[in-house]
Amino acid sequence: MRRREFVVLLGGAATAAVLHALTARTQPAAKPWRIGFIVAGKALPTESPYSGFTQGMREHGYVEGKDFVIAWRSVQEQYDQFPVAAQEIVKENVDVILLSTSAAVRPVQQVTRTLPIVMAYSTDPVGNGFVRSLSHPGGNITGLAGSSDDISPKQIELMQRVLPGLSRLGTLGNPNNPDYAPILKSTDAAARNVGIAAFPAEARSGDEFDAAFAKLVGARVQAVKIFPDALLFSQRARIAELALRHRLPTISVERECSEAGGLMSYGESLGDFFRRAAAFVDKILRGAKPGDLPIEQSTKFELIINLKTAKALDIEMPQTLLSLADAVIE
Repeated sequence: MRRREFVVLLGGAATAAVLHALTARTQPAAKPWRIGFIVAGKALPTESPYSGFTQGMREHGYVEGKDFVIAWRSVQEQYDQFPVAAQEIVKENVDVILLSTSAAVRPVQQVTRTLPIVMAYSTDPVGNGFVRSLSHPGGNITGLAGSSDDISPKQIELMQRVLPGLSRLGTLGNPNNPDYAPILKSTDAAARNVGIAAFPAEARSGDEFDAAFAKLVGARVQAVKIFPDALLFSQRARIAELALRHRLPTISVERECSEAGGLMSYGESLGDFFRRAAAFVDKILRGAKPGDLPIEQSTKFELIINLKTAKALDIEMPQTLLSLADAVIE
């Protein structure tokens, strides 16, 4: 073979190899991508709100079982088990790790600084030291940040419109959740700013709800703000029943809490967070570095009102508030 022909053939082979490498980064792998999914609650991957992730993956052209599989771990609302779940997921040889809560971020970061991590939901990731900044997180982590610590003033304002004489507000949260302290702080500050006294009650397990409500009743609160938390979310129907029994209107972040019988919810859709997390996973599977992907924040807040609960509590919901609601449950 002549030297010139050999060089041309070699150049063509090299070009083909480069094109193949580039194509491999932008097309589904020959074998399914493995996505580690660590959650706090007891819901299954096919149940709300976690099912939003697989919906998002479908929207990006992925077929579960063919293009990706999920390695699933739930700590069953036991936050001290996140380090164990992190160790197990890393051993699964996953390509990306998806996290449902801020509580899981630090345990996973302590196990791996190389595997890409996507936060489907987090609270104040910069303040918590998870990332350097929202615009350039750095390291191996990116994802979405919620506003649970910022919407307290609006939630209190909404409850004041329902109860114009509101002066004593109860809160219910899980102190084992690292988001509890900042949300409690923001709630206290927002309440003081409008002359309302806040009274906290805590529940670390389902066995503590009765005592928590007894404490709130003893404090003579007129309404209760429910903090976002996997335990409280999974027990939302029971919390709604206890609140109704003690004739206490509630406001929460998650739409599902209103659907379960709470009076109102104002906040972000968790299902939408998980759906949007799929876009981050897609970019990473296509070769993007997580530390270069800016953290996304909430852009939409929903007001949900349960009119059936309002009637049971003999509350006349202002028509102006009903007209602002994204959904009214009757």
